[in-house]
Amino acid sequence: MSRLTTAAATSHTLSLAAMEEASRTGERTAGVDHLFLALVVSEQPAGQVLRSLGITLDAAREAVAAQHTAQLASLGVTASVPVPGRITFHETGDYRWGERALEIITRASEGSRLGDAAAVLRELLAEPSGFVGAVLHRLGTDPDEVRARLDEAERLPAQFLPGFAAAALAGSAESFVPALPERVWEMLDDPARFPEWEPSTGSVDDFPSQARVGSTWRGRARTERPDGKPLRVKPEYRASLVEITAREPQHLIEWRFAWPDAPGSNTKRIRIELEPAAGGTQLRTSLVWERDPDRGLRLRRVLRPLLRPVHRFAIWMQLTQLGGGISRAFR
Repeated sequence: MSRLTTAAATSHTLSLAAMEEASRTGERTAGVDHLFLALVVSEQPAGQVLRSLGITLDAAREAVAAQHTAQLASLGVTASVPVPGRITFHETGDYRWGERALEIITRASEGSRLGDAAAVLRELLAEPSGFVGAVLHRLGTDPDEVRARLDEAERLPAQFLPGFAAAALAGSAESFVPALPERVWEMLDDPARFPEWEPSTGSVDDFPSQARVGSTWRGRARTERPDGKPLRVKPEYRASLVEITAREPQHLIEWRFAWPDAPGSNTKRIRIELEPAAGGTQLRTSLVWERDPDRGLRLRRVLRPLLRPVHRFAIWMQLTQLGGGISRAFR
């Protein structure tokens, strides 16, 4: 993965998580505090470093709220911090970065900096207000210890970062979920809960009482966004047939999606592997679109080099939505 791609992928995933955190208190501007919370749930080594220090998402949220309250009290203000609710980012709009947070993300990509989550965290630790340093002290650590852990992590072999596979219609990405593997598996293994995390599924029918390899059910496409705006879905793609093609309880599950009303259409496979991690579960999600071998072979050979960057970006966005949807279900 190039430095430019790493920086762009990091900016996108941190923006999504930070603005989701901001939406919990009705805010539309993501600040330094929300950026810190986004790093706590990052799948990259920076997030792993924070979680290795015992910093869970719940603990980090509490420490951030306590620091805000303390800052207001130091100014003689007794107003309480807004009570957080559920994430509403995907149901609302008009979100943006605050000036300080945006400066941090920008600096993390300047000069020799890689623009990854570790670079963002280092810039955040040096942020002049000292807000994150104070939050870390509340969490039983300090910026120097975090920097030392980052140094150790960067001496290890390079770890997987979200990116593109060599094939135009396949890709893999990692994500972190702040919940025990048992809870994550319980949701993924239940066909009835697909609409909770799979972004294109609005409802499911004819699902089995117990999932096993070979089990099938029908999915109905989502026809409107969470904010109520309609989604354009061609009639032939509104009903899908989903089959479990691999299943290792607590560890791995794979599904194949087909569209019976669209003969000759590509099929899709989604494979999710779960691993225990500090503070939750690390997921590796793979997605493959399988072409119908009888459709336009000659045309594909001509257009494939031109379309490959577009396809790779589309695959990466789909993977990001899948990982984000699973993580959001537990946040």
